[in-house]
Amino acid sequence: MDPIPEVWLRGPITGVQPYLQPAAHALQQVREDIEAAVQGLTPDQLWQRPNGAAAIGFHLHHLPGSLERLLTYSRGESLSPEQMARLASERTVHEDRPGIDALLVRLSGEIDRALDYFRSIPQAALLQHRDVGRKKLPSTTLGLIFHAAEHSSRHAGQIVTLARIVRG
Repeated sequence: MDPIPEVWLRGPITGVQPYLQPAAHALQQVREDIEAAVQGLTPDQLWQRPNGAAAIGFHLHHLPGSLERLLTYSRGESLSPEQMARLASERTVHEDRPGIDALLVRLSGEIDRALDYFRSIPQAALLQHRDVGRKKLPSTTLGLIFHAAEHSSRHAGQIVTLARIVRG
């Protein structure tokens, strides 16, 4: 049986314009890689911190929040009080220790929302100026979307690697 090709080799994601296909492919790959990597992890493995590294659970909590925040900025919006509260919860997530199922549901839901958003963006909006954060650093709609996908991929890589480490 041949292995399934990576997402980017399976063709376009329906309804997503060509310029956003790489970001859409990356987010779908993030979902698939993470779901496979964390399958069967115990709660202790989920929250283990090898050599003081952030736990897999932290990455699973941070990733959908950062994706949501970056895409909020890409729409030219400011963060809501609810988003600020979720951001603040990243400081205590190692103590709060949400379960794997809740973390995966949130991750998958945020990726689905991102893909739906990608389907709605007209090409003409991609190079629009966007401010990032309180300091209003400069970016564009496309720049924020690219960074959201790239940032998500980095955390997925950390999750995959940490899952191998904590399993021993």
